[in-house]
Amino acid sequence: MTESDPLAGRRIGIPESRQLDLFADMLERRGATVLRCPLVDIRAAPDPAPIRAWVEDVLAHGLDDMIWLTGEGVRRLRAFTADDPPAKRQRFWQALGAARTVTRGPKPVRELKQNGIDTNLPATAPTTAGVIEALSQVDLAGHRVGVQLYGTDPNTPLMDALTAQGATALPVAPYVYADQAENAAVETFIEAIVTGDLDAVAFTSSPQVRRLFKVAARGERTPALTSALARCCVAAVGPLVAEALAEHGVETDLMPESNYFMKPLVRRLVTYFAASEPAE
Repeated sequence: MTESDPLAGRRIGIPESRQLDLFADMLERRGATVLRCPLVDIRAAPDPAPIRAWVEDVLAHGLDDMIWLTGEGVRRLRAFTADDPPAKRQRFWQALGAARTVTRGPKPVRELKQNGIDTNLPATAPTTAGVIEALSQVDLAGHRVGVQLYGTDPNTPLMDALTAQGATALPVAPYVYADQAENAAVETFIEAIVTGDLDAVAFTSSPQVRRLFKVAARGERTPALTSALARCCVAAVGPLVAEALAEHGVETDLMPESNYFMKPLVRRLVTYFAASEPAE
């Protein structure tokens, strides 16, 4: 390992999709050998009708509060309304900006700035529980509350919390997670983990974790996968991913301390391996 190649000799698996090339490049420039497995892909919702109905409802009736769970959701709604007449598109985003803006983490905050919208109520932690805790401090009785979902997950805990506070929840799902890799590719990735071919696996989204274990379960390899992950370095980009791993009995070895993005994750990997035995 050299100062210029701090990850030289390290083999790192990255089950990433949307930003696979960017993440892989950051690791490879530091000397790592990268095994790629695009476990999931993010796509526009296959049926635009519910999204269009939600947009028209916001235009007609407005919102008291708007909960943004992901930056991807902001981008997808921006793309969805891109072909609307400019005046209509402007009224829609003005209506969203007029609502109290609740954000789960830094990614939606960053995306909303492009539409001139600032967050009014950040989650106490970048998780659903953090959103619920933040909302528990405000009066939502009689409020119309928009909720941008991640994927097709109905987020029952959040919906139940809003109902318990007397609010009307108005969810919208502007994108879906679609399984992109064929099972064979995922099985090959699992085999590399189980046989100890990887020094680390770096997860950047919860759907990656769910997909990995779903395929492992099909092949009755869950125990072997869980055991193998306990022997290598498991990196998570943030608390939500670490929670998904914990649900499958996997302990996270490293995670960025505050900024839950890929660059801080790469820096944590460099620090972790700098303190480890040199790679063979």
